[in-house]
Amino acid sequence: MNGSDRDDEVVGKAYDSVLMRRLLRYLIPYKLQVAVSVVLLLGVSGLRLVGPYLTKIAIDTHIAHGDMAGLNRVGLLYVLIMAATFVLRYGQIYLTNLTGQRVMYDLRMAVYAHLQRLSLSFFDRNPVGRLITRVTNDIEALNDMFTSGVVTVFGDVFTLVGIMVAMITLDAKLALVSFAVLPVLFYAALLFRVKVRASYRQVRTLIARLNASLQESISGMSVTQLFNRQERNFEEFDRVNQDHRNARMKTIFYYALFFPAVEIISAIAIGLIIWYGGSQVIQGAVTLGALIAFIQYVQQFFQPISNLSEQYNTMQEAMASSERIFKLLDRQPEVTNADSPAVLPAVRGEIEFRHVWFAYQDEEWVLRDVSFRVQPGERVAFVGATGAGKTTIINLLCRFYDVQRGQILIDGVDIRRLDQAVLRRHIGLVLQDVFLFSGTIQENIRLWNEDIRPERVRQAAEYVNAHPFISRLPNEYQAALGERGSTLSVGQRQLLAFARALAYNPTILVLDEATSSIDTETELLIQDALEKLMAGRTSIVIAHRLSTVQNADQIIVLHKGQIQEVGTHQALLQRGGIYYKLYQLQYKDQEIRSETAMPSSPDSPPSAVGSKLDVDR
Repeated sequence: MNGSDRDDEVVGKAYDSVLMRRLLRYLIPYKLQVAVSVVLLLGVSGLRLVGPYLTKIAIDTHIAHGDMAGLNRVGLLYVLIMAATFVLRYGQIYLTNLTGQRVMYDLRMAVYAHLQRLSLSFFDRNPVGRLITRVTNDIEALNDMFTSGVVTVFGDVFTLVGIMVAMITLDAKLALVSFAVLPVLFYAALLFRVKVRASYRQVRTLIARLNASLQESISGMSVTQLFNRQERNFEEFDRVNQDHRNARMKTIFYYALFFPAVEIISAIAIGLIIWYGGSQVIQGAVTLGALIAFIQYVQQFFQPISNLSEQYNTMQEAMASSERIFKLLDRQPEVTNADSPAVLPAVRGEIEFRHVWFAYQDEEWVLRDVSFRVQPGERVAFVGATGAGKTTIINLLCRFYDVQRGQILIDGVDIRRLDQAVLRRHIGLVLQDVFLFSGTIQENIRLWNEDIRPERVRQAAEYVNAHPFISRLPNEYQAALGERGSTLSVGQRQLLAFARALAYNPTILVLDEATSSIDTETELLIQDALEKLMAGRTSIVIAHRLSTVQNADQIIVLHKGQIQEVGTHQALLQRGGIYYKLYQLQYKDQEIRSETAMPSSPDSPPSAVGSKLDVDR
């Protein structure tokens, strides 16, 4: 079991003063609403105590003496109290829920903002479904605490104490008879809390697993359908779903058992009062009105006890959720800005790696003593077999991770001294797997940056050959895209990525095999777009197809995390080393495929790759 799984199984205390203080900070902006809610709730609790006493007065003072006028006054007062209770209760419920929703909004935005600041290494270790659970289910548990927990507890305690005082004031002996069932009630409440606590623990764990399983299944639907894994995935999801249902059913069972038990205990208490109190009425020691008032007080007495037992579990769940939420909020980014970031007035695009060592885990080095320099405006390509470390170089240059040893410099300045946002503003990254958001084509190109005008979006699209296919879409640049641009082809998504990079006009352009998995016609468009895009910019190209990097100023060959060869295409071929072997491998593969197609000249460069040579890490 990893750390994240253990986080989901946090049980939590019913009350944790440290966590509660942190939670109450989010209530500070709404302290007036909270104060008014508490006052209204206390008012409701106080009015509820008046009803049984009015019943006593009506019976003993007016009904017993045939005083109809007095009975009318008591009846009218009772109606007015009920109306006032309704108004106060409405105001209290509305204000409490309004405050709870506002606190949840603030907390959810705080969690979301914090997630965006965390480093990529955090997301490598935490499934998306588990993070979604933090922002949804865990925060919703806090909403239950704020709306029906903290404030309601004040009202229940006040009501309970008030009823006990009223009962003792009316008749101490009858009160003691009523309290005789309390040990049984407290034992039932304790047993209920223990059982429901274990069930809630299972439910919270399984909700996180359910979300993680669902997110993974939907994200990998194309692979699922391609390999006919629907039935297997269904069985796996069905198992988790059944576990979640069974855990929920356990909580329902204990609730269904506890509340009828409270009603039975309440009925026993009322029976004792009728038996003992009735004999006292016959003997003249207690009035009939006092007996009936006692019965009403007893009926009210058990309700707050039931509520407090339920609120115990609400508070416990909220404490466990808040512990997980604050643990997430306390997680600090592994990549941070310097206290006084350096300023680059104008980025020229010079890149230098100085003796860089890097490992994603411990000392399992992915890069070993890597050093190279890229001059401003130069085109440099990285090639190598799977796991050589090419994509890692991109991750380090964009400072998604920090190096363990060595330095990476932009224009002679260590990138750890630069503000991350400023650094990335000068880097345009185009990945092989283009990510598009739900929204229009225009917004996906400018990424909702209002500084990029629609005219500039159109110019960028025209420049990289994306405009022709956009103009054929309904609504053109206002055409809505589905999730991740599923309605577009691979080549069209890559053209949009080029337009996006050009719209932001970066000084440094990084391409992670942007021409793979596309048809020849689209590849010609993309090659033309690439030439335009790289013109005048420092460009780093991660290459799978060696035919795409033959015009690079430098080709750097990586092998097992180390630089083995550096040179131009022709120079590396003449050397006869690793690059020459990779080239021959691709060329022979093309020859085999070309035997069933059109023969090609042995001097012409291969235009396709038979086997992919890079999936970094």
